[in-house]
Amino acid sequence: MTLNQWFLFFLVLQVIHFLGTWKLYVKAGRKAWEAIIPIYNAIVLMQIINRPKWWVILLFIPIINLLMFPILWIETIRSFGKNSNIDSFLVVATLGIYIYYVNYIDDVKYIEERSLKPRTVAGEWVSSIAFAVIAATVVHTYFMQPYTIPTSSLEKSLLIGDFLFVSKFHYGARVPMTTVAAPMVHDTLPLLKVKSYLKNPQLPYFRLPALQKIKQNDIVVFSWPVDTVEQFFKKTDRRIRKPIDKKSNYVKRCVGIAGDSLQIIDGYVYINGKKNALPERAKLQFKYVANTGGNQLSVNSLRNRYHVREGGRTQDGNYILNLASDDANRLKNNPTIVSLTREITPKGQGENVFPNVRSLNWNKDNFGPIYIPEQGKTIALNKETLPFYKQIIVEYEKNRLEVNGNDILINGKVASDYTFQQNYYWMMGDNRHNSEDSRYWGFVPFDHVVGKPVFIWFSWNTDGKGLTKVRWERLFTTVGGSGKPVSYFYPFLGVVALLWGFSVYRKRKKA
Repeated sequence: MTLNQWFLFFLVLQVIHFLGTWKLYVKAGRKAWEAIIPIYNAIVLMQIINRPKWWVILLFIPIINLLMFPILWIETIRSFGKNSNIDSFLVVATLGIYIYYVNYIDDVKYIEERSLKPRTVAGEWVSSIAFAVIAATVVHTYFMQPYTIPTSSLEKSLLIGDFLFVSKFHYGARVPMTTVAAPMVHDTLPLLKVKSYLKNPQLPYFRLPALQKIKQNDIVVFSWPVDTVEQFFKKTDRRIRKPIDKKSNYVKRCVGIAGDSLQIIDGYVYINGKKNALPERAKLQFKYVANTGGNQLSVNSLRNRYHVREGGRTQDGNYILNLASDDANRLKNNPTIVSLTREITPKGQGENVFPNVRSLNWNKDNFGPIYIPEQGKTIALNKETLPFYKQIIVEYEKNRLEVNGNDILINGKVASDYTFQQNYYWMMGDNRHNSEDSRYWGFVPFDHVVGKPVFIWFSWNTDGKGLTKVRWERLFTTVGGSGKPVSYFYPFLGVVALLWGFSVYRKRKKA
């Protein structure tokens, strides 16, 4: 929806509210016109139902307002003596329309000094759960979101089974664009396995002010730009178009930022002609061919010592192993290994990579150079450059594109250049031969950025047994930083113990 459409929709809601409540405003000692003035009518309503005025703010926060509306409907009718469970059910089931019956037909009186305490234990539980969900949704949407690492694309820095806290405020929290959705879930309802949202109406894209910009080599969580799968990690032929904020979440390393020229040479990234220097904790991984001279090699026996997660034997008797460079150097000294060679697709041997132009002969290991678009910058637009930026022009920046002979038309006008409307980024996994990333589907728009992983609060190793399934050394460690990760788990337990002890002390002192 456009801003004008949203403004019209907002005015319609004000009219609906006025028609359904103006008599109740009058019975509460207010003026009828106070029920139609936007925002002011909500402030007055909070006074009528004896609730704090700051609740009005919650009515303008997407998703949160969906939780607040039923609460306000119930509070409104209870302020006029409609306290039964059937009344509460009817007002929620009719999406507030029951208030029209109370307003025009039922002879109700305003109860100015009504008790705000729930009358039953069940009511108290419902009230507590409702506001706990609201508080958690605010934190989840605008401050911190829990996230699980599902793949090995950032192996060494982040492991499969790591549970993260992702900061929404580092890059500026993205206000939800999908206005009707279940709280605290992504695109699918648990257990039911059905879509958790309605595609319309959609709010225009908006982001709160950021603490910092995305820097080169930052690990970033983002909405997968080309996501059309119905359910992530589930094989299906069905393809759907999702709103931006309901696309599947990916986590990769941002190796190229807006304005950079990026090239991949023999698997290594070069930015503006210089080899990208990764942070200390990052470890590049490639596939290696291990020649054992025909001897059997147990990949499982190499898992712990050389950190081999994946590997297998080829038809010629060699082994393909996924290794970091330091592990590969150590493995070369193993007496079973005759030779160990990094497997690199040579330059000029084409593969199915972005932008899928066969004449380029690009592949996952030798790619580019390619320009990463920057907001406000203009590029020449012709048949040679169009394949690189067509997706941006049409899908991400919502223009109408036509090619008529040698002419390129944007929104019906012949265009020889194009100016980008937002920043774009190049995301890749450190596990270079086991990562579906920008090499295959292109640029990540800034409006798809979700947040920055900052903290590992739990880590689960499916290969372990018993208590060894928990990676204790990774609990409460930071994602960034230099040197080996330091666990703050025991200091955290110490703080919890102190707070618990202080709470017990206060209770005894009061007793």
